[in-house]
Amino acid sequence: MRGKIHHIEIYVKDLETTKNFWGWLLRELGYKEYQSWEQGVSYKFQDAYLVFVQAEQRFLDIPYHRCRAGLNHLAFFGGSKAFVDEMTEKLKEKGVEILYPNQHPYAGGPDYYAVFFEDPDRMKVEITAD
Repeated sequence: MRGKIHHIEIYVKDLETTKNFWGWLLRELGYKEYQSWEQGVSYKFQDAYLVFVQAEQRFLDIPYHRCRAGLNHLAFFGGSKAFVDEMTEKLKEKGVEILYPNQHPYAGGPDYYAVFFEDPDRMKVEITAD
């Protein structure tokens, strides 16, 4: 187990918006809600989990941007191309903008099948076919 990720914690601008977005998305990917408290929520897949915590008001004045130093994006295995396509349609139905639309689903290259999009705080998310 040495070196395997235990959990990732992400501070967010609006916890309820984040829960609506990530709760749905992570359930589609096989995660289950793990912990929930007034200022946060976590979702678990096997023995690793993602945590989302409401950022304090005093830290909300500088918005997140994935091109600054820090986390750029989270990428998830989606399994088949059909699942990536299904998720792409579900994201569109939810009003989520697909990134790199002129290159989708090959924005990662000719041998890389994926959908790229942003969460409510504009963090890039990727679901890729195996």
